[in-house]
Amino acid sequence: MGGGRGTRLYPLTMERCKPAVPLAGKFRLVDIPISNCINSGFNRIFLLTQFHTASLHRHIQSTYHFDSFGGGFVDILSAEQTEKTSDWYQGTADAVRRNLVHFRTFPHDLVLILSGDQLYKMDFHKVVERHIAAKADVTIAAIPFPVSKVEGLGLMRVNDDLSIAQFVEKPKDPAVIQSFTLSDALETTLSPSTEKRCLASMGIYVFNRAVLAEALENSMKDFGREVIPSLLNKKRLFAHIFEGYWEDIGTVRAFFEANLALTQPLPQFNFYDPLSKIYTHGRHLPATKINRCDIDHALIGEGSIITEASLRRCIVGIRSYLGEQSRLEEVVMMGADYYESEETQRANVARGIPQIGVARGCRIRRAIIDKNARIGEGCVLSPDGKPDGAYAGGAVIIRDGILVVPKSGIIPAGTVV
Repeated sequence: MGGGRGTRLYPLTMERCKPAVPLAGKFRLVDIPISNCINSGFNRIFLLTQFHTASLHRHIQSTYHFDSFGGGFVDILSAEQTEKTSDWYQGTADAVRRNLVHFRTFPHDLVLILSGDQLYKMDFHKVVERHIAAKADVTIAAIPFPVSKVEGLGLMRVNDDLSIAQFVEKPKDPAVIQSFTLSDALETTLSPSTEKRCLASMGIYVFNRAVLAEALENSMKDFGREVIPSLLNKKRLFAHIFEGYWEDIGTVRAFFEANLALTQPLPQFNFYDPLSKIYTHGRHLPATKINRCDIDHALIGEGSIITEASLRRCIVGIRSYLGEQSRLEEVVMMGADYYESEETQRANVARGIPQIGVARGCRIRRAIIDKNARIGEGCVLSPDGKPDGAYAGGAVIIRDGILVVPKSGIIPAGTVV
């Protein structure tokens, strides 16, 4: 599911949808669920898209090519007008409903529904095996969350056999949340915790084919708020408990913190696991060139040129340029889509336009620098002590306490925020 507007991730979604947002220096968010599918042996994948889809479509078309013998594919299904509808997808359930006709082309008994903007690794075979063993109609992947951290998540109350007794979407009342805590019997089956926990929906569903079609014979728009609650006490609903790392990258701060966490020596999400690779577009870029730099805890994408710079807890994306004497601390720099020729750079400099990247003598802290951004010499950028809002004539946006330079943004030399 990759069709939402992504308003909470704005301005990173100013020109792209959420699943197309760059991640960890060289990947895209959508690479996570697709890689999980491939690693689980599931290779018939439909991607439902709607808003700002061009970047996502280019990435998918240039990345995922299956051989003709395995029958695998990643098929993009954009919102389309039909004889019955002429508007956009109205929600997750509505998006699936409108595309049932495309799914029917391929023989299947089960449908696995995933979100396009979460960071996790999961063997979906285990979810499907649990679904079949329980003779379930619907299985919902769920993660145990401490009561203090469940705000904004859909919660489920389950019996000791993991059948779902009640479901509530994003409760705020503390009394309601407390009523959804796990039983002592279930707590003993999980890893130890110092705090009572609830089961939170991960937005990952397994449906029997016939049950999905029946559940969507209505005008319900959303799975979590409408479809799942409507099936309680009518169908066999079960939970599959997942205790691994999972992060819903739905806000600018969550995205920022999830990226910086990858710079740790042993991050919870491991891109280096040979048994569960994360796939992305192979770009055939040259090796990164690093000259006389001071670097501590950083991920640096290929094809970058970094000279006499200082980096502390940073993600540096592909084709990034960092000039002399620049200092970056807790920065997610997404890099560039292309290299500029020397002739183009000279022409831009003559017009007062910096080259793509970060010029010499800059000081940048707790920031996201989106792709193809141009930051001139001597800029000082930091969100410290500033409320959320637009700065430097709108060229810089602070959101969730994180400073963001939007995609293709131009920050003139000497700018201080």
